[in-house]
Amino acid sequence: MSSASATDPVLVAERAHLAHAAECLTGMRTAADALVDAGVDAWAAERLGAARAERLRALAADPEVPAFFGRTDSRTVDGSAETFHIGRRHVRDAAGTPVVIDWRAPMSRPFYRASAADPQGLVRRRRFGFSGGELTGYEDEPLRGAAAPAAPDGGSRLLREEIERPRSGPMRDIVATIQPEQDAIVRAPLAESVCVQGAPGTGKTAVGLHRAAYLLYTHGGRLARTGVLVVGPNRAFLRYIEQVLPTLGEIDVQQTTVAELTARVPVRAVDRPEAAVVKGDARMAEVLHRALWGAIAKPADDLQVPIGGRRYRVPVERLKRAVDDLRRRGRAGDDQQLLHYAAGRERLALGLAEDARRQAEEAGGSPTDAETRRAARSPEARAFCDAVWPARDAAELVSALYTDAGLLARAARGLLDDEEQALLRWEPAPRSPRTAPWTPADAVLVDEVAGLLERTPGYGHVVVDEAQDLSPMECRAVARRLAAGSLTVLGDLAQATSPWSASDWGRTLAGLGRPDTVVHALTRGYRVPGEVLEFANRLLPALAPGLAPATAVRQGAGALAVRSVDAFAGPLADVVRELRAAPGSIGVVGADAAVPALAGALTAAGLPAAVLTEDGDPARVTVVPASLAKGLEFDAVVVVDPAGVVAAEPRGLHRLYVVLTRAVSTLVVLHRGDLPELLVE
Repeated sequence: MSSASATDPVLVAERAHLAHAAECLTGMRTAADALVDAGVDAWAAERLGAARAERLRALAADPEVPAFFGRTDSRTVDGSAETFHIGRRHVRDAAGTPVVIDWRAPMSRPFYRASAADPQGLVRRRRFGFSGGELTGYEDEPLRGAAAPAAPDGGSRLLREEIERPRSGPMRDIVATIQPEQDAIVRAPLAESVCVQGAPGTGKTAVGLHRAAYLLYTHGGRLARTGVLVVGPNRAFLRYIEQVLPTLGEIDVQQTTVAELTARVPVRAVDRPEAAVVKGDARMAEVLHRALWGAIAKPADDLQVPIGGRRYRVPVERLKRAVDDLRRRGRAGDDQQLLHYAAGRERLALGLAEDARRQAEEAGGSPTDAETRRAARSPEARAFCDAVWPARDAAELVSALYTDAGLLARAARGLLDDEEQALLRWEPAPRSPRTAPWTPADAVLVDEVAGLLERTPGYGHVVVDEAQDLSPMECRAVARRLAAGSLTVLGDLAQATSPWSASDWGRTLAGLGRPDTVVHALTRGYRVPGEVLEFANRLLPALAPGLAPATAVRQGAGALAVRSVDAFAGPLADVVRELRAAPGSIGVVGADAAVPALAGALTAAGLPAAVLTEDGDPARVTVVPASLAKGLEFDAVVVVDPAGVVAAEPRGLHRLYVVLTRAVSTLVVLHRGDLPELLVE
């Protein structure tokens, strides 16, 4: 049943409940603002103030976002009715009675999971329609005694309208439209790592973000201490998704890129493709490990250590054993904790002092702990450690590898051949690491060495999007931030555009340190129209032969237009002018090198468009370099010169698959009679 009549008694009652929820939310904000810090110290007052500010932000009311979007009706054991309104955050009245239930609460789960075959205790599910924050209609879905719905979405008109609503600005949350297979991933336990192989339009990014929000709600205390990290492919993508978690009330989540995580050196250059491949290879981890730990020398003579006013001789054989024992800890197995290089140097110095202390005690002395610590910091101990276990700097070590052919040859023996070593060398050598031509791949290697030197702080949960494009060394950089936490890995093998892309998830998951992670496949597309998805799916046999093609919930006849043109400028302007008549965002996508010409053609036609950059925001009409299109969505997309997109990079056909699947309602393809063969009818 659906209704929009202003006199409908159900609609009148629900509007009254919406107004009541808004009043209660205002009251909760007022109560949070009125909290006082009397009787506490300055530190506690500061923490209370921060908690109050965070609570106020979480309770902030957006007039465009209603307090609830759904309702569940059930029968209790004694036969009485039980009703819950489901919304983005919990709302209670002054007496503490729930008015709206947070979508993440256990009692909200049936709203997403119930079906006619498995009603999960519900007798009815109600969805609401809104416009500008005003409740305009509702739909009731009976769940007991009803036939199973034929459509995957339950045949809900309001659900389809919400999915198809014109999109402008950043990504929205999907709490009102989460489907059962998505909800199963969102509510996976914190201890469980999951990998989502998601075809275009299946909502994999939103699912990953909503899982982070669910875990923060369910395990708030634990994750408040350890933190949640979201890793995206580039800054433009992060700007697109950055409002999803705050909308859900979660503001203390770090969202970053691998480049920002590993920004230990100033990146000012770009690698040749063949050099980037070598630097991203997992073998580089062993090369760096050898270069660092291989610099440790064997002690050559006895050492005199001062403690308690006397000097005690530590024989060279004991020194050798101490160094060897610590060096073995630098490659610890599963039964032994890894020893970081800097910690090993400190333990060596302390071991020297402890040896001297034992000798002093055997001679009748009783050195204190403070004297032992001073002995470990004595000039004799420091000089010994400098000679045998020298302090290292991550950037300087990588720089030395690139400039010292002998050092590189020793570290890479049996791992990299002569040609691969030559790709790593800097010629001519820079004057210092500060002025070196560091590249993004170099920064990842410097971060690897930094992780060998000292422990990298970890997070309780990490979400990695577009993970299919990570190099093995980038996977290791993310894994170092994971510590003992869990992962949500998101991606699509068919959209893999990097030179390290694999045909399955095994290598990536192993590189991320979670090889036993279960892979969940999402193949039901909600955002991309069926006509568009079927067109793009023609490329799948060449991209990922073993991958099941995505199917679309929405067919959208007339959503696809493929036009052969003699030139691009005039037809492009005509198409954009036509698309501007409808609401929503428009993305004009072409090969990166063609972007200036495309933007110039639109400007010349009186249709100014913004060019998307790493730090930019999409506009009403945005010209998008193909390399930045991944993960973005536009209501209408114009793909200009698909052959040029394919020719621009080694995995250009994969890139074309990406850009063909960015449209929510309309896709127009302009080509000059040179479509890839797989796309020709």
